[in-house]
Amino acid sequence: MKQFLYILMFVAVGIFAMIEQSKPAPNRFVMIGAMAVFMFGLFRLMKKIPSKNDGENEEENGTEI
Repeated sequence: MKQFLYILMFVAVGIFAMIEQSKPAPNRFVMIGAMAVFMFGLFRLMKKIPSKNDGENEEENGTEI
């Protein structure tokens, strides 16, 4: 449920930012807030994806999981 709310929040902020951007004079604070929410969502997504180089680094050091 919590993950669904995060996704819903990111979509809503994205749509709101796109509407704001289409205005002749978009509000800077709204655009900065939308960018911050986007970066937060990207950070949470990237935290879940394992690094491609983790296995290679461990093999070079002689340690394996």
